[in-house]
Amino acid sequence: MILTSDKAPVDMQDIEQRLLSRFKWGLSAELHQPDYETRVSILKNILYRDGVEMPEEIIEYVARNIKTNVRELEGAIISLIAQSSFNKKEVTIELAKSIVEKFVKNVKREISIDYIQKIVSDYFQLDLETLQSKTRKRHVVQARQLAMFFAKKFTKASLANIGSQIGDRDHATVLHACKTVDNLVSTDKQFKKFVEDIHKKLTL
Repeated sequence: MILTSDKAPVDMQDIEQRLLSRFKWGLSAELHQPDYETRVSILKNILYRDGVEMPEEIIEYVARNIKTNVRELEGAIISLIAQSSFNKKEVTIELAKSIVEKFVKNVKREISIDYIQKIVSDYFQLDLETLQSKTRKRHVVQARQLAMFFAKKFTKASLANIGSQIGDRDHATVLHACKTVDNLVSTDKQFKKFVEDIHKKLTL
């Protein structure tokens, strides 16, 4: 039996402990976006499956520009095959560019943990090393907690993964950071402004 979730068992809340303990018994594996080589391989497998030949430069162009997920990748190559077949056009790099452009425009920009850390660091005029450091200076701690809060809000990464990328913390630290941010937003006007400003920068 295979179960999928956007959270690791350790990050799940409001679920019966007996179920949670059974989830923890199994093998947990975190799935990541395919890298460039994997995307090329996926495209070649789709083309082989459908008995279609395509120039290597076209395959590489699609793989370089569609990075979100396998569904988008497959959709782009199928659209390219369909356009070529229906319009009796040769598969060219120009046709590939027009198809990929439509897909890229329709895909919401992914917000990564690295990008969140950069935005937060820039906002508080900190370098990344300071943000991830062990210092307990109040303004640095708050910046770090905000980075964790937005990483949980905008990414599908587990709390453990967020913690490991933001200063090598554990999942409990990330959970505490998120609760602290929620509390401060309702009690501290200046902190609430920090949250609103950073949220705007991340969603522009």
